[in-house]
Amino acid sequence: MRWTIGIDVGGTFTDIVLTASDGTVTVAKAPTTPQDQSDGVMAALHLAASAAGRDLRALLGETGRIVHGTTAATNALLERKTASVGLLTTEGHRDVIDMREGLKPDRYNLRMPPPAPLVPRRLRLPIRERLRADGSVDVPLDMGSVARALDILTAEQVRAVAVCLLHAWCNPEHERAVAAEARRRLPDAFVTASSDVLPQIKEFERFSTTVANAMVGPIIHAYLERLQARLRESGFAGPLFVIMSHGGVASAAEASRLTVGTALSGPAGGVAAGLALSRAGIGGDLITFDMGGTSTDIALLRDGRAMLSAGRSIGDARIALPMLDIVTLGAGGGSIAQLDRSGLLQVGPESAGADPGPACYGRGGARPTVTDANLCLGYLAVSLGGGLRLDLAAAERAVESLGQSLGLDRDATAAGIHRLVNARMADGVRVASVRRGVDPRRHALLAFGGAAGLHVSAVAAELGIPRVVIPFHASVLSAWGMLNTDLRVELTRSQVQGGGIAVAPLRAAFAEMEAEGRARLRWFEGPLEVSRSADMRYGEQVFEIPVPLDDCLERDDAILPDAIADAFHARHEALYTYALRDQDVVLVNARCAVTGRFQSMGTGWSQPPAPMASRGRRIHLGAWIEVPVHRFAALGVDDLAGPCIIESETTTVLLRAHDRGRFDPRGWLEISVGP
Repeated sequence: MRWTIGIDVGGTFTDIVLTASDGTVTVAKAPTTPQDQSDGVMAALHLAASAAGRDLRALLGETGRIVHGTTAATNALLERKTASVGLLTTEGHRDVIDMREGLKPDRYNLRMPPPAPLVPRRLRLPIRERLRADGSVDVPLDMGSVARALDILTAEQVRAVAVCLLHAWCNPEHERAVAAEARRRLPDAFVTASSDVLPQIKEFERFSTTVANAMVGPIIHAYLERLQARLRESGFAGPLFVIMSHGGVASAAEASRLTVGTALSGPAGGVAAGLALSRAGIGGDLITFDMGGTSTDIALLRDGRAMLSAGRSIGDARIALPMLDIVTLGAGGGSIAQLDRSGLLQVGPESAGADPGPACYGRGGARPTVTDANLCLGYLAVSLGGGLRLDLAAAERAVESLGQSLGLDRDATAAGIHRLVNARMADGVRVASVRRGVDPRRHALLAFGGAAGLHVSAVAAELGIPRVVIPFHASVLSAWGMLNTDLRVELTRSQVQGGGIAVAPLRAAFAEMEAEGRARLRWFEGPLEVSRSADMRYGEQVFEIPVPLDDCLERDDAILPDAIADAFHARHEALYTYALRDQDVVLVNARCAVTGRFQSMGTGWSQPPAPMASRGRRIHLGAWIEVPVHRFAALGVDDLAGPCIIESETTTVLLRAHDRGRFDPRGWLEISVGP
């Protein structure tokens, strides 16, 4: 038997999916351990091995690959628990990361304080050198200034060094010399250069992305080394891959180099699962709705393709790497319900996390959460899979305490928490769809994550979405999705061209990037695919949009410039409903993605156990009513009429009045949402 393993470290639980060569799927969950995520990973692996009837060493010895998603970089940036960083930059430009782009995140908020600097000014040190915009040398590199700067950083005991020199995107020679000297003088520091992280135009974005890479570099590098060592000690001899923010996977060595590329590592697994299920027949137009313990992640899939963006902020850091366009809300099962300063009820973004967790977990939590409210409303069983037993009395005490402040009884308070978090998540779906010019009613809502099943029907009804799909392994779908994604290397080169596109340098840039991508994946034995695109804009615009160019680049050189311009006009019109065909088109960045495809893991569905009889439970839907409770694994193809509850070992689904559900033999529950 050969195995592949997907590992998703969430804010509350660490999920494991084992896929065997015969198609059998085994899942396990363990509490996440924020102090060292590898502890939770190893605990979850032990549980998964036990569930599969194997010794962990024997199982890992038969495992071909492990794919891992981690929230370590995201948490470090959001909480600013990062390494101390020194910045080496061209003389006169050390304040680029403070001046940003001259704009505040909320530009009309007069009371908004400036963002905290990513690097203190005393650690932003000048290097005497200067390149012109075409990459030619104006002032030669002064290694004496490099030595003086490194003396200061050595005395300050920084753990990381970011090297960001002016115009290094078009000539990395000076940066590479400075970085090499920094590695020699500070052998224990994590050293990163902008020409290796983001070799493209726009100084602030390049500086900020590189500094963010340095900030989380020592943390991610140490974590992955520690995890690999523990896996090797436990018998694993195969490769460890990490899912990146662009939705593809990379080797652990590549993730240790481009650490900021893991900033959306966990949520990316959910999008990968949506893409795999789209190929399996669920449909091409989906809105992924991943509600876990700490957050809800929402993404739009159109025609079976995910949307990428470049220019996302995480905490105070702007990251300009290609990333999946995911909307993240602080709304999950562990989101805390409390009164704000004006005495109004709010749910999230603060979360009880994995420790102590919701009050009903019995680990010392006392404040009411969404999970506590759902338990009080009868939606959750007291006894869950994996031997977890919820403390109903603790949940009732927590909700009642909040209700006293609101002047409401326990039932009304719990129902209010449930409705409020649904409203927040519906707004998140609007941000991911309506604000991008997409009608969500023409998409299906693909719901997964441990908490999604209890909320998705109400969210869909509020938005007028008629169809919801919940996979059988919904609670661990992100981990499963990681096994159904591919190796991917993203490369970019700035090619600022206006007033007519020059064909020769553009083709040369694509050829160079393709060669580099293939070289990075030369160890991969499967087929490689190449896709090419460009960031483009109209001459007077200040932002670019991504434009696929694969079809255009098959054209002859004589008509290629017009073909690229036409592709941009069509893309702009699709996004913004208009095109200005009489204006100049500017190509700013050329992009190339090289992909190596792994074998698909199927739909994640295996033969269910023997059917079990339905039972009843009292739940609160405006009033207390008795509803049937069905086993997810025992569902047939006959329609189920709501209201009812559908349970599996790791998730619970609520069908409301007028909802109808039907199990698809390919491995998912279809819900027709009532009014």
